[in-house]
Formats: sequence, structure tokens, C-alpha cells
Amino acid sequence: MPDYVLGIDQGTSGSRALILDREGNVCGYGYRPLERLYPKPDWVEQDPHTVAQGVQAALAEALAQAGLTERDIAACGLTSQRDTDFVWSARTGQPLANAITWQDLRTQPLEAELEHWPHIQQARQKLGYWPGPYSAALHLKWRLAHQPEVAQAACDGHLRVGLSALWLIQALGQPAAHLADVSLAQSMCLYDFRARAYWPEWLEYLGVPHSALPAVTATVSEFGTLRGIPVRALIGDQQGALFGYDCRQPGDAECTHGTATYVNVNLGNTAPALETIKVYLAWLLNDEATYCLEADTTVTGAAVRWLRENMRLFDHDQELGELAASVPNAGGLVFVPAFTGLNVPYNFREARGSLFGLTLGHTRAHIARAFLDSIGFQLRAILEEMQTKAGAHVTQLKVGGGLSASDAACQLQADWLGMPIIRPTFAQTTARAAALLAGLGAGFWKDERELPPMPGERTTFEPRLSADERDDGYAAWQRAITTVKAWATS
Repeated sequence: MPDYVLGIDQGTSGSRALILDREGNVCGYGYRPLERLYPKPDWVEQDPHTVAQGVQAALAEALAQAGLTERDIAACGLTSQRDTDFVWSARTGQPLANAITWQDLRTQPLEAELEHWPHIQQARQKLGYWPGPYSAALHLKWRLAHQPEVAQAACDGHLRVGLSALWLIQALGQPAAHLADVSLAQSMCLYDFRARAYWPEWLEYLGVPHSALPAVTATVSEFGTLRGIPVRALIGDQQGALFGYDCRQPGDAECTHGTATYVNVNLGNTAPALETIKVYLAWLLNDEATYCLEADTTVTGAAVRWLRENMRLFDHDQELGELAASVPNAGGLVFVPAFTGLNVPYNFREARGSLFGLTLGHTRAHIARAFLDSIGFQLRAILEEMQTKAGAHVTQLKVGGGLSASDAACQLQADWLGMPIIRPTFAQTTARAAALLAGLGAGFWKDERELPPMPGERTTFEPRLSADERDDGYAAWQRAITTVKAWATS
């Protein structure tokens, strides 16, 4: 048997390919950025062929770096961006339209109509999260009304729907069948993850034919081939991040700072019904389901870009942390980065960004510091909500993503949370998850206990503030949130 496994992380902004050996060492890596298309205001799309070409190029780069060919790879795993739906014809294997990404807002009017549907109060319980404009569910309802090719394929019975991982198997390989794992099925916002079946009343309301949807199976299964390599695992990107950070026990938590900041907490085998926090079936291995909580801020990386390009606070992103660390504190400033609203636990879309306490004595360094403080405050609000509503007790947080490269940002998160922040040097955790899961499928490792540890070193940031200092800062943040909400509704 070959001695290598491949993980492919197909994300919103790019595609990554990672090759591991049996000891979990990285032997090859490739990356290709992915262009997004903006054909109309609030529309965000991707060309399916471009997505496949990017993955093919990333794979070729990883193989070349490792000095291997496809024949040397025992199995492949894929992670997929979620709620970005791809549609193609089972007859031709060709896409029927561009992918609609999770960032697209064209379906906002459809969300407003949901309140009139008699079953909508069951949505969070069954789907695990609210079917907002980002959801593949509403994208498909829009497609069937506005894209004749999609509607005709649905009528004729040859429409196929899936996330990017399924499209890649179709475009670059041979599907064993139209199959998805449980995490990808739920991530289309069509699947009752508690009943482990598609929600029939919801499909009827959307007009989505069951025949267009993938059959659902375990996370490690036989999904087909990609470039001749057996595909043995599929998983959603954020669920994959949790697995790839070695967060496989209840209470383990990871935080990824990207365009937004995502927090995922392992729940073990329990799945509470919650109104404010997303609940996912993270993975299904050996008939054992692992669930997780997920919450996100509206902006992080996007706010950094705004501070750099619009406010001209710094020229390069790495300067943000240096600027913030140049002052001992924010000097009483409170920055609420609600540029597109507030998420968990506030769930207040009408909120907008605000800066409180500004005086003539403040500098750009104080603003930078207040922004990094705001990340810590938002994380505290999320984790407290998770503990209150779901009993998720987190004692340390693993972090990754662009902002985690800043020592100042990590230290302030530890300070405001009052817990250790752990930053691994290894960055490609999501692709690593796909490769590890593929290795389980290929028999490299018998079970999760045999999986190799994450390679590389890690840095731990211990909290420095007293409990009183933390609570005083957080109280100022809560006052600012109250004012922002009052302003938005006045």
C-alpha cells in the first residue's frame, strides 16, 4: 500500500493540498487563490471550472514538492466551504450555473418571507442553524425561480446539488454515487441532523427535489476517486478545523481568525436545541456522532483591512499588533466593530460600528489597541453564551488564522478571557483534518487515538489581568453594546 495521504481544503478564498506520511509529517503542500465574481450588487459567485482548476493546480504543486505522483497516494480527504452551492447536470456532468457563495445576499427577500411559513419555528431545532441569506437552502429556492436551466434540470430529474467537495469529485474524478457526509449534508441547510434525514416539509417549501440531493453517509466512507486517488473522507471546513486542531474531546475549543472569527467547541455526543448558537453534527465515525457548537463575529479580517485601507492606521497587517502593543492600554476607548451588525450572543443586525470615549489625547495606537480588545470581548461574550446555554465549559482556546500571527492579539485574548491561548505554528489544520480522516479510511490508523499529534511547536499565552480588571473592561464593553443597540433603534 502507498505510504501517503492527501488532504484538500477547498475554501472561499483559495484551495490547499497537503500530503502527509504515516507519521503525520508534511511531505508536500500547494495553494492556489480563488477569484470571486461580483456580477451584481450583493451577488458573490464562483466559477465551478475555476474552482476545479485551482484544486488541480494546488495538488500538482504538492505532488511536485513531495516528489510523488497520484499513484503514491493511498487516499484523499476533502473539506469544503459550507453553504456555497454548486449545481450540475447528471447527464452531462457540467455545471448549470455559477456557484452562489455563503457571502451572497441576493436572497434577503426570501428570508423575510420565511416568517409566513408555518413550520419555521422548527428550523433551528432541525437544521441546527437559521436559514439566512447565506444558506444554500435559500440559494436553491432562488435558483429554481430565476435560473431556467436549473429549474428544467430539476423537472427532468437530472439536477445535482452539492457543496464544492462533491463538485470536485464530479469534475476531477469519478463519484461512487451522489454522496455527502453528514457534516456537508447539514451544511446545505436542508438536513435534519437529529433525524439524520432531509427535512421533507422544508424541501417541499423550497421546491427542491429529493432526487437532486446527495445520499448521506459517515464522514469516512468510499466517495469515489479524484485524479485516480480514492476519496475516503469528506467534512465541512469549520468542523474540519476542529478535528485538525486535535479538539476531539468535549470542551476542546478552537478559534479561527479569518474574514470573521469562528469559534467551535466540541460537545461530544450531545446536541442541545439552541436559539442563538449554531449546533452541528461535526463528524460521524464508527457510528459515533460528535457534535459541536459554532459562533462567529461578523468581521475580523475585514475590519483589519478597513483600518488599514480606509483609516490608514498602518501600512501592513503585521503592524496592527505592534501599534497596539506600543501603548499600555486603550486609554478608555471602546471599539465596537459592528460594521455589518452583531452576531452571537447579541444577534442584532441593525447595529453598526462605533468608537466610544474618544478624546484629543488618543492616538492611532489607542484605536488599534481598542480594536484588539474588542476581539477578546466578543470571544468572552460567545464563550459565556455557550456555557450558559449549552454547558460548554472551555478552559483553554487554540487559535489560528491571520490575526493569530500577532503576539499582541493573542495576549489580549488571553487577558480578556482569563484563560490560556494556545497558538500552534502549524497553520494548515483544515487540510490536515482531511488527510487524517482519509488515513483512517485507508487503514493508516485504527482510530482517533492512534492519530499522530499536530507537528510543530506551540506558543501559550497566559492571562495577565486580574479578575477585577477583566470584569471592569468587559463592563465598559457591555455599556457600549447597550448604546449601540439604542442608537440603531432610535
